[in-house]
Amino acid sequence: MFPEQITLELGKYVNDFIYWLNNNYGMVFDVICNGVRWLLLNIEWMLLLMPWWFLIALVFILGWRLKSLLSGVVFAVMLFIIGAFGLWEPTMSTLAIVLTAVFFSLLIGIPLGIYMSSRDSVALVLKPILDAMQTLPSFVYLIPAVILFNMGKVPGVFATMIYALPPIIRLTNLGLRRVSQEMVEAAQSFGSSSWQLLFRIKLPQALPTIMTGVNQTTMMALAMVVIAAMIGAGGIGHVVVTSINRIDIAGGTESGLAVVFLAIIIDRLTQGLGDRFNANLS
Repeated sequence: MFPEQITLELGKYVNDFIYWLNNNYGMVFDVICNGVRWLLLNIEWMLLLMPWWFLIALVFILGWRLKSLLSGVVFAVMLFIIGAFGLWEPTMSTLAIVLTAVFFSLLIGIPLGIYMSSRDSVALVLKPILDAMQTLPSFVYLIPAVILFNMGKVPGVFATMIYALPPIIRLTNLGLRRVSQEMVEAAQSFGSSSWQLLFRIKLPQALPTIMTGVNQTTMMALAMVVIAAMIGAGGIGHVVVTSINRIDIAGGTESGLAVVFLAIIIDRLTQGLGDRFNANLS
């Protein structure tokens, strides 16, 4: 039996830190909350404004151009089935949360990955933090999100963003570190500045790896957004949670399939976009 006298109350310090942030910077978080809510509601409004047939046709065209004609047909059928389940509006709400969370994840993750690739000391500090972020149970992210932003869609976006952030940071760093050193030296010998080197040489060469990061970040965001329904994020996740609470097998099956279909569509389209970038560089 482990000695009772030896204790480490790390959770207490984390708890005190979160409440300190909330008490001292509550107005800052209110501004962030309002900005995220504005973007989220506008994305959701635009998705719901589109006629259902237009969105299905758009998914068909994207699937056809990015993957194949068969893929376009399959994606369109999947989206049609989601609508036939009566889950069109929850799906658009979920998609809005995913897009908002991915937008902020890329906004933070790509610059952080670029900085990480240029400083070994930063990479040394960030790697264990990213490891911890990827191994922590996803439910843990809901607690600070609720404390800082209360219940609703905004804390759902925040928790989803934090959970989905590590892949884009890691793969941006990896892609930039894999750029040919000979190519970098050649650009430097022609007098390229550090910004020209980054935007004209390194980022274009690292783009396929970065697009893989975008794909992984998007998929993790979709996985988390279902769990975020437990703090009022809504969407398909709310239908899933309600079905579990009511032991509603029919509702659980339909909402579960809707999540699977949406995940397949997003995954294949982002993969196809990455393949297209890769082909253009080849």
